[in-house]
Amino acid sequence: MNRTFVIREVSDPWKMLELEQVQRAAWNYTDRELTPATLLRISATTGGIVLAAYPANSDADTAPAVGLAYGFPALHGGKWWHHSHLLAVDPEWRGSEMAVALKLAQRERVLAQGLTQMTWTFDPLIARNARLNLGKLGASAVSYHADWYPTGTRRGEALPADRLMIQWDLTRPSHAKPAPQPEGESALATTEHGLPAEPRLDVEAERVLIEVPTYPLEPGPQWAWRLALRTALGHYLNTSPLGYAVTDLARSGEQAFYVLTRQQEKGHPERVTFKL
Repeated sequence: MNRTFVIREVSDPWKMLELEQVQRAAWNYTDRELTPATLLRISATTGGIVLAAYPANSDADTAPAVGLAYGFPALHGGKWWHHSHLLAVDPEWRGSEMAVALKLAQRERVLAQGLTQMTWTFDPLIARNARLNLGKLGASAVSYHADWYPTGTRRGEALPADRLMIQWDLTRPSHAKPAPQPEGESALATTEHGLPAEPRLDVEAERVLIEVPTYPLEPGPQWAWRLALRTALGHYLNTSPLGYAVTDLARSGEQAFYVLTRQQEKGHPERVTFKL
């Protein structure tokens, strides 16, 4: 299969309708979960950015989209930034670096609007997304948000949709870096049974390691890992006075670890904060 692609801005409402199918293919979304073409349409005409990826050398009028990036300007505390709400890549195109290319194209257009910070969320249980956000783009996770989205139809019955909030300083050079070795003091590790150990909340090291599973989880272990990550990441990102942020994803064989680094007095950009 041809693995080259082009990225274009989308303004045609009928082409935006195609982008619903990209979301279904990438995330198995139901109709209720989709970001609809109508919202993409109005957002693109009021300051939002809608980008789609298409196979290279294809007819621009008839080729189906195989990737999507969508975001919009956001305001909090009197400061504007860009919030990237959705990134989706058709499963057949994973491994083509399309996700990185879509984010870099989004970055270029956001900078052209005069904005210098971009935020988005991702599921802390999905380590491959952490590799993209932290290792390939060089962004940081700055806060943890429990129950960010509702799932299912009844509160308390579905697996909570917790999210890490990414902040990306668009003024800094962005280049991929290899995953580092896990160096730091452990605050969360896995047991011999594949379950999380009790999180440690008393670590004050310069670098803190929080393990995250890289293998599929059954519902019981999913709950255990979700709650353990909520406790550990929620503490170090949201309440610790030492000002931690997740700056990388370390690997050792099949194991993966969030690397948390103390941010005080390091010249990092001011954090975007969120009213919850």
